[in-house]
Amino acid sequence: MLNNFVMPDLYPAAPEIFLLLMSFLVLFVDLAFGATQRWMAAMLTAVTLMGCAAITLAGVDGQTVLTFSGMFVDDLLSDFLKLLTYLAVIMMLIYSRRYLADRGLDKGEFYVLVLYATLGMMVMISAANLLTMYLGLELMSLSLYGLVAIDRDSPRATEAAMKYFVLGALASGLLLYGMSMIYGATGSLEIGGVAQALYHEQADKSVLVFGLAFLVAGVAFKLGLVPFHMWIPDVYHGAPTAVTMFIGSAPKLAAFAMALRLLVYALMGLAVEWQKMLLIMAVLSIGLGNLAAIAQTNIKRMLAYSAISHMGYMALGMMSGLVGGELDPFTAVNAYSSALYYTVAYVMMSLGAFGMVLLLSRAGYEAENLEDFKGLNQRSPWFAAMMLIIMFSMAGIPFFVGFFAKFAVLLAAIKAGYTTVAVIAVMFSLIGAFYYLRVVKLMYFDAPVDAAPIKAGLDLRVLLSLNGLAVAAFGLFPDALMTVCTTALIRSL
Repeated sequence: MLNNFVMPDLYPAAPEIFLLLMSFLVLFVDLAFGATQRWMAAMLTAVTLMGCAAITLAGVDGQTVLTFSGMFVDDLLSDFLKLLTYLAVIMMLIYSRRYLADRGLDKGEFYVLVLYATLGMMVMISAANLLTMYLGLELMSLSLYGLVAIDRDSPRATEAAMKYFVLGALASGLLLYGMSMIYGATGSLEIGGVAQALYHEQADKSVLVFGLAFLVAGVAFKLGLVPFHMWIPDVYHGAPTAVTMFIGSAPKLAAFAMALRLLVYALMGLAVEWQKMLLIMAVLSIGLGNLAAIAQTNIKRMLAYSAISHMGYMALGMMSGLVGGELDPFTAVNAYSSALYYTVAYVMMSLGAFGMVLLLSRAGYEAENLEDFKGLNQRSPWFAAMMLIIMFSMAGIPFFVGFFAKFAVLLAAIKAGYTTVAVIAVMFSLIGAFYYLRVVKLMYFDAPVDAAPIKAGLDLRVLLSLNGLAVAAFGLFPDALMTVCTTALIRSL
């Protein structure tokens, strides 16, 4: 057996290997110096992510490389998504540094779990095999369960973690069952092998469609689409705000990669079937997310329902790749690149929104109610302007990145013949503008409940400013990001 062993090419997986080795170092350093030198684990985590970014950038050549017996792929799309993941996680760490220190949560286990969750996302992004995808998903999910419960003295966080764990385990079971049925029908676990079996009509389609239903359910849970959205409001509300920011940003990129590789790359032959499923879930998510968010007084719950609606718009782009059941390459690339563009734009906006919540929070006080934003313009006109940009962008008001993200997705839906669905999405977007503009009204037209000056480190202030300005800049120059998204997809198909 050993004589037949072929050493895999390890270089495509170099960022993952580096991160795994550095996570052991973070554990050791925290064990040795954690009680007195809390900053060391945070610094090493940031260095690890920057090292991963450097390794990923060094390997970008536009070529698609398969390794580990075809289980792991390194292509331009995976490189692009990994770089965005590193950036999102680094931003989360900078945003949450003071918040964690004030609550005694800046422990080594927090940073190790963040690294392991990031490793799971990286594996999901580069998965070329159903088992690899599942392993990456479980590594990310188990780490996130632990992060939600990291504040052991908070009953709310513990309850949220239990709900997330139980529902997440159910969704993982559905996904694994769907994968097993697809394997049984096609005889392959490789994404390329499944696609080939479908193309040559070598699989039992009735079994495949049954497995597809379970697969879509698992993907929808990770994206937070209705009716698999139940965990999002409670987890967003119950988790420490730093963890909520993490869950609401980087994992969305991995979930997009999961949906693209499973549905588009592997199961394009069943696109007509999963298109219908995504259509129903997209409309329900946009509707329920926007309507439920109006009733919220807690901004974390409001942003949770907002996330459901935003993922509905992303699903609208994902399902618009086929026109009347026929594949048009130009329409398909345009649709999937619009979905990727929307995901990237949402992650950018989500980081900024939760960054504002962290900015207003302080030791012993969680600024998570809408009333905490009253009179923010009187306390800090600059940060009120940054929050205004982010809220306008989330509402889809020109000319911010959120507007062009919605425009691209709706245009793709109209080109695919879903004009009625696009009109419904626009109507719900107008309804959703209410709760975003309500935050702006509170900041500019209400008297502040708390007149205390905003105290925050220079790093948080600079990052939040750059975040808000980036939302505005990518809205003024949307072609730059859209071109990168389109190129990454074309070179990886």
